[in-house]
Amino acid sequence: MAFTIRKAKIEDTPEIFKLIQALAEYEKLSHEVLTNEEQLKAQLFSDAPNAYVYLALEEERVVGFSLYFLSFSTFLGRNGIYLEDLFVYPEYRGKGYGKALLKNLASLCLKEGYGRLEWSVLDWNQPAIKFYESVGAKPQSEWTVYRMTEKKMEEFVDKIN
Repeated sequence: MAFTIRKAKIEDTPEIFKLIQALAEYEKLSHEVLTNEEQLKAQLFSDAPNAYVYLALEEERVVGFSLYFLSFSTFLGRNGIYLEDLFVYPEYRGKGYGKALLKNLASLCLKEGYGRLEWSVLDWNQPAIKFYESVGAKPQSEWTVYRMTEKKMEEFVDKIN
C-alpha cells in the first residue's frame, strides 16, 4: 500500500480529533481530553497557529498523526520542535508510518535550522520507548517533567504572600 505524509488542512479537523481521542484511550487518559473540534480549528488553523499537524495516510485513509509546536533553547539560541503527540492507529503499526512521521519532523528541523526535536513518553509505554530508541533517540533521565494544571495555577496566582 502506498502511503503519504502531508500537512493537515482545516477540513481534517474531525480526523485529528478522532486521533486525539484514540491516543488518549491508548494512554488511559480519555478523562483528560477537554478540547473539541472548534477549539482545535482555532488553535491549529488560525493566522498564527499555536501548533501544527502532519497526517499519515494509507491511500486516502488517515492512519496516524504528529502534532508539534515550536520550542526555544536559550542555550542553543535557536528554535526546536516539541513533539506533543505521535500516534498511529494500532492496526496500522509496524508499517513505517510512525517512523515516517518522525523523520518528517527531523527533516523539518534540519531544513529550518532548528536545534532540537524533543518529546516525552510515558514510562510504561515500552513499545514507544523501543521505537524511539531504535531511531537513535536518547532519554533525558536527568530531567524531570513538572506540570501545573489550570486549577493549580489559579491557586498559585491567588495565594497572598
